[in-house]
Amino acid sequence: MTVRILIITQNFYPVIGSAGNRMKNIYTLLAEEGYEVEVLTTEPSYPNKNLYKSAEFWDHEPLNNNSLIYRVGVSDKKNKLGTNMIKRLYYYLEITVKMLLFIFKYRKKADIILVSSPPIFMGVVGLLAKRILKAKMYLEVRDLWPDSLKGVGKFNHQGIIRLLTMFEKFLYNAADKIIVNSRGFVNHITELSRKTKEDIIFIPNGATKEELEIAKKSTKEFSVIYAGNLGLAQDIEIIKQLATKLFKEGITFTVIGYGYKTKDFTTFVENEKLTNVNIINPTTRRNCIEIISEHKVGIVTLTDKEVFETVLPGKLIDYMTCEVPVVGIVSGTSEKLITDNQIGLVSKSRTAEDVFSKILYLRENKAEIGKMKENCRKVVQNNYLWEDNIKKLIKIVEKQGGNKVEY
Repeated sequence: MTVRILIITQNFYPVIGSAGNRMKNIYTLLAEEGYEVEVLTTEPSYPNKNLYKSAEFWDHEPLNNNSLIYRVGVSDKKNKLGTNMIKRLYYYLEITVKMLLFIFKYRKKADIILVSSPPIFMGVVGLLAKRILKAKMYLEVRDLWPDSLKGVGKFNHQGIIRLLTMFEKFLYNAADKIIVNSRGFVNHITELSRKTKEDIIFIPNGATKEELEIAKKSTKEFSVIYAGNLGLAQDIEIIKQLATKLFKEGITFTVIGYGYKTKDFTTFVENEKLTNVNIINPTTRRNCIEIISEHKVGIVTLTDKEVFETVLPGKLIDYMTCEVPVVGIVSGTSEKLITDNQIGLVSKSRTAEDVFSKILYLRENKAEIGKMKENCRKVVQNNYLWEDNIKKLIKIVEKQGGNKVEY
């Protein structure tokens, strides 16, 4: 008997960003193993619905018009809410209600519910599905809610924070297994709940073998790239200052950006006439990998808040995939990955001047860049390949019965 799995996630193909790509890989690899996998998700709308009117984002034919992928409709209002977190919470609740209604009408059986959070409200849908379908629930934690809400500094309603923390604890305890994409989350979960480290599985974001082949580009020009979210968790001011310094030095700076602060950064570049900055609109994962691969250094940044010390940004894995050494304005888990594996440099002072000096150091030390590129490749091949890491999930899925696959 084949194990039947229902994935519940707000983010899924063709949505750009780490979350959508992650869930696409999990679905695809589980389906390739012969499991009956279905997905409950939303219409693609991040960063906005109009983006997905372009056929270029629908570049994986097996997932287009797939009868096993159910999408609930959503409004585009979130993108007009700015930093109003109360209204954003209402937006998330709208999605939750629509998914709950779907579960009430769902007439199929499932052995495992794999629910991906954030937003934390996906957990409500997972709990209902667990009860109605009498299935095991695996909770995937890609970010710590509500801690990350506090971390961005735009939501401090203590009453709601307390309620969300209580629900977070309840979710952890209710889950049969917990999957995390950062080892930094493990202690937080075990300290807050009754779960032990044996209940938690680390499956990081990663690369596929196909993506490693796509990434085999190079260029002679020394150039710098920032690829990813320009949001509340990123230090946009440092990126602005760095763009100016790179302009004065004549170094090309490419930014593939999306998120709340993208317009702010774009306006800054235009007003300052920074002709060295190439701003590229959100594009497909394949295009991103090809573009990143053409650069010599990648920038990663998270604001200096304790909650972000546990985070492992997807763009950091992407840079390694493309063999692009990193200059990081990060601490905690991300800093440890960069320094322990010698894949780049970390700015302790968190200033644009220090980041700029490290970029110039790498420009003048080609041998150092060569070693870092080699380390990037080794780290990804040894630790961050999806085809290898999915086996951790398959191992626990097999305990539910069904196909007996030995690894």
